[in-house]
Amino acid sequence: MSFGWERAGADGQARAGILHTAHGSVPTPTFMPVGTAGTVKAMTADAVRATGAGIVLGNTYHLMLRPGAERVAALGGLHRFMDWPGPILTDSGGFQVMSLGSLRQLDADGVTFRSHIDGGKHRLTPERSLQIQHLLDATISMCFDECVQLPASAETVAASMQLSMRWAARSREAFVARDGYGLFGIVQGGTEPELRAESARALLAIGFDGYAIGGLAVGEGQALMLATLGVTVPLLPEAKPRYLMGVGTPDDILGSVERGIDMFDCVMPTRAGRTARAYSGFGTLNLRNARHRDDPQPVEPGCPCLACTRHSRAYLHHLFRAEEILGPMLLTAHNLTYYQRLMRGLREAILEGRLARHASELRAAWQRAEPSG
Repeated sequence: MSFGWERAGADGQARAGILHTAHGSVPTPTFMPVGTAGTVKAMTADAVRATGAGIVLGNTYHLMLRPGAERVAALGGLHRFMDWPGPILTDSGGFQVMSLGSLRQLDADGVTFRSHIDGGKHRLTPERSLQIQHLLDATISMCFDECVQLPASAETVAASMQLSMRWAARSREAFVARDGYGLFGIVQGGTEPELRAESARALLAIGFDGYAIGGLAVGEGQALMLATLGVTVPLLPEAKPRYLMGVGTPDDILGSVERGIDMFDCVMPTRAGRTARAYSGFGTLNLRNARHRDDPQPVEPGCPCLACTRHSRAYLHHLFRAEEILGPMLLTAHNLTYYQRLMRGLREAILEGRLARHASELRAAWQRAEPSG
């Protein structure tokens, strides 16, 4: 199967479609659970599939350090290694290297860094990043880029974006084209519209199978993030998938879908599941709160996940208070199920031309979020 995105419908700027890949097709908008090190934390592969997820994310940086890309390749690739035959997108490692701070040294050719695991010295370049993603057998590979923490000066953001565009051209050259596999370019430029436009032009001139928007949700706030999307998304090709990296909350996702984004990933639903925070259609819950200790109702009535169909809020509360590992497992499954239900609901609303009404109903329900404490 050739790689590509097929439009199925639209409502305003929002789109519904199907992403076709060598490892299967995925309806969009879609949310990708984060399986950084070859596993979605606290979840078996069957449990991830049960949430409705059709594509997951892995990470170049973490997998190159442990267990090693060459080892994964020798064992049959990441699909077999983690029991996920469906599509896998791999982040290039650029964001993780950025987060290392003083442990990294950046130059025009790439990045030298010390492992956060054992302090060992490593180097990533566009060519090495794409080689690792090829060894992992990533269905969708990402260009190697630099991502700056916001706020930052316009000069700093411009220099970083221009370096990323040079690396994007090298990533394109290093990518091994195969039927059904794709390479995404990453638009950078912080929250500066002129820099985002310059970055988009550079990527379109190189030519990619899809286009990601990076460098957002890194401290700029939701309003500025959405404003940046508003000026960036129209610069991207209509016929190619659009991916907003590292986003986000349900409200972030809704606002981004309204602006034409097709693909998302974020650690929020899994991280929240490990810390007793539940996402739902009527807001958020903190299952550690004492108010839940005698509550017989499920986390979210009507939710098909194992936590909601078999257990009560009181039981989840007990598990977290007792520090039992089953608590994070059940609540992670619930949160990922909720995110997949959210995406299906948005897709249906787009196809039926009722996204504005659906969005209004979602936002009104989320306002009933449970107070923390």
